Amino acid sequence: MKGFASDNYAGVLPEIMIALQSANEQHAISYGADDITFRTRKLFSELFEAEVEVLFVFNGTGANVLSMSAATQSFHSVLCADTSHVYMDESSAPETFTGCRFIPIATNQNGQLESKAIARHIIRKGDIHFAQPRLLSITQSTEYGTVYSLSHLQEISQLAHKHDLYVHMDGSRFFNAAANLNCSIKEMSTDLGLDILSLGGTKMGLMYGEAVVVFNKKLTENIFFKQKQSMQLASKTRFIAAQFEALLSNNLWEKTATHANKMAQKLVQELKGFKQITITKPVEANAVFAIFPLAWISQLQHYFPFYVWNAETNEVRLMCAWDTKPDDVKDFIAMIQALENSHVQ
Repeated sequence: MKGFASDNYAGVLPEIMIALQSANEQHAISYGADDITFRTRKLFSELFEAEVEVLFVFNGTGANVLSMSAATQSFHSVLCADTSHVYMDESSAPETFTGCRFIPIATNQNGQLESKAIARHIIRKGDIHFAQPRLLSITQSTEYGTVYSLSHLQEISQLAHKHDLYVHMDGSRFFNAAANLNCSIKEMSTDLGLDILSLGGTKMGLMYGEAVVVFNKKLTENIFFKQKQSMQLASKTRFIAAQFEALLSNNLWEKTATHANKMAQKLVQELKGFKQITITKPVEANAVFAIFPLAWISQLQHYFPFYVWNAETNEVRLMCAWDTKPDDVKDFIAMIQALENSHVQ
């Protein structure tokens, strides 16, 4: 059964399965010293058009923890959106492993950080009685499925660097954002002066695995030790690297992200036809947020799993993935139509 709960629910891209099978045919040196990992790291540098360092990790929380711990010490603070995954959905892992204080910043109505709000929290620099601001974490696309424009990202990145803060991007849906902006990967990373990026793979159709992309060479000094310390160093690294090699080859990332985004657009256009449904956020990546009649939610969830985002308002989140098909959207809409026709309120 398919639903709209999460792009994490989706299966594995066929091209990824083939890559895993190919990587499984021979023995290879462990801990990232193999040929596949070497090739894939080179591919990353070509994609970002910069000499980046790449570390392959098991999961998104691990990618974020590793990224942030490489840029901070325990007397620092991390500035992040109050809706961000690192603050709301990774338990206390980021605080536990970094030792830092995480400071949530209120976002605008689209779940994005604004420069004025960030600036209000860059205070008391040099004051030993205050956790020192050291890292700004941005989520692209945001938890609401909205996408920062390049100019918006440039503005807040410049603000952070002006005050000697590193800029981290949580890019679990980085490729969906790039597809929406129709920009190059370089424009949404290297050109912005990103210091470090948590790059999502699982939501894009990998079986497992994410990548940490390091742009700022200062952050490479201890990051490999941090990777081992945080239990994110895979002995068979080639199986994560091989998946990314496939994803970054032949524009597979772009095709995959574009399809998921298009399915979200198709879904929102259909939902707009129901007067009982209110779309709450712009649909810019592969997520749709909407308020549904309460009586509809449980009945729909039985056949098409999805999450209630805000129980007080009946706001739900509907995610599309690489394997979402037009017929999946059609069937979902047909059930909504049936509920409307039966006058269930």
